[in-house]
Amino acid sequence: MKLIQQYILWELARVFAMLLAGLTVMLVFVGLLREGTERDLAPQFLLQIVPFVVPGLLPFTIPATVLLAVTVVYGRIAGDLEVTAVKAAGVHPIRLLTPAYLLGGVLTVASFALTDRAIPWAVMNIESVVTQAAEDIFLNVLKTQHHFSSPADGYSILVDDVEGKTLITPSFTYRNSHHQQITVKAERAEVQFDVKDRKAKLHLRNVVASVPGRDIDSRLDEFDLEFDLKEELGGKKPRHLTIQDIQQQLVTLAEAESNSRLQHDQEVAMLLMTGDFEQLATDQTKQFDLDQRNAVTNSNRMTTEIHTRYAMAGSCLFFTLLGAPFAVLQARRQFITSFIMCFLPILLVYYPITFLMVNLCKTGTVGAWWSMWVPNAIIGIASIFLVRHVIRH
Repeated sequence: MKLIQQYILWELARVFAMLLAGLTVMLVFVGLLREGTERDLAPQFLLQIVPFVVPGLLPFTIPATVLLAVTVVYGRIAGDLEVTAVKAAGVHPIRLLTPAYLLGGVLTVASFALTDRAIPWAVMNIESVVTQAAEDIFLNVLKTQHHFSSPADGYSILVDDVEGKTLITPSFTYRNSHHQQITVKAERAEVQFDVKDRKAKLHLRNVVASVPGRDIDSRLDEFDLEFDLKEELGGKKPRHLTIQDIQQQLVTLAEAESNSRLQHDQEVAMLLMTGDFEQLATDQTKQFDLDQRNAVTNSNRMTTEIHTRYAMAGSCLFFTLLGAPFAVLQARRQFITSFIMCFLPILLVYYPITFLMVNLCKTGTVGAWWSMWVPNAIIGIASIFLVRHVIRH
C-alpha cells in the first residue's frame, strides 16, 4: 500500500479499537444487568459470564463504531486539507477511501464469524453457568430445607441429607405419562445437570417405587429419573444456533412436515373410502392444520435468521461506503456532528426497514434472500452519489 493509505488505515484501526473498547465496556454492564434480571443470577455467577457477554454485543456495536471511526478520521484529514492536497497531487480520491472499504470488508467477515460462531459458543457457556447456578440453588435448598418442589412440572423431592451431589434417602413424587402419581424412594441418588439435553438426571440406588391404589411395590437396584429444565434455562432461539445447525433443523422440519402430510392424506383417503365424512371435521384435522402453520412459521423464522446474519454483517462495509465520503464532504464540521448527521438517517430509515423486512420474512410475505438486503442497497445507492460528489469536487 502507498504511504498515505497506510497512514489512513492505521488511523482508522486505532480510532476504531479505542471506540469499540469504550463502547463495549459500557454495554457489558447493560448485558450483565439483563442476564442477571432474566435468569436471577447471583453476583459470583454474573462475573463468570462476563467473557461470554462480550461476543454477543460485538456484532451490534461494530457497525456503529466503524461508522463513527470513519467519520472521525476522514473528517479530520479533510478538515486539515489533506484530501485537497492529495487530489492536487494527482491522486484519485478513491485511493483515499480504499482503507475504509478494506476495514469495512474485514469487519464484515469478523462480524459474520462472531454472529455465526462466537454467539452460539457464548450462549452455550452462559447456559453452563446458569446450569451450575441452578444446580447450586437446587442442592442448597435440599440441604437447608430438605424439600424441593415444582408444582408446574408436577414433582417434589424430600431428602434426609445432602452430601456433595448425592442425596441421602430421597423420596420423589411425580406424574408419569399416564398422569399417575408415582412415589419413588431410594437409599441414595446422584444428581447431574445436563446443559445440552436441558435435563436434571438422577441416578437412584436401592429403589422402591409405588403407585397409589396398588398394593404391589416395585423394587430395583438402580433407577434413573429425568426432569426437564427447559423452563428454567429457556429454549434455544434460532439466533443462538450456527447456520449449519439451523440448516439441519430446516431439513428435519421439512422431513417431519412431509411425513405428517403423507400420514394425514392417507387418513383422509381412508375416511373418504369408508364414507366417514363427520370425522373429516374433527379436532384432529384442525390440529393438523395448526401444526402445518406452525411448521411453516418456524421454517420462515430460521430462513430469515440465516439471511439476516449475512445482511447485518454486510452493514459494516455499507456503513463505510456511506460514512467515508460523507465525512470528507463535511470536512469543516466537528466529527460528532458529521456522525450524527450520517447516523440519524440510518437510525430512522435503515433499522426500521430492517425490522420491517424481518417481520415480513417471518410471515412468509416476502423472500428473505433478497428483502434483507434492501436496507443495504439503499445505503449503497446513497453512497454512490456521495462518492461521485467527492470525486468531482
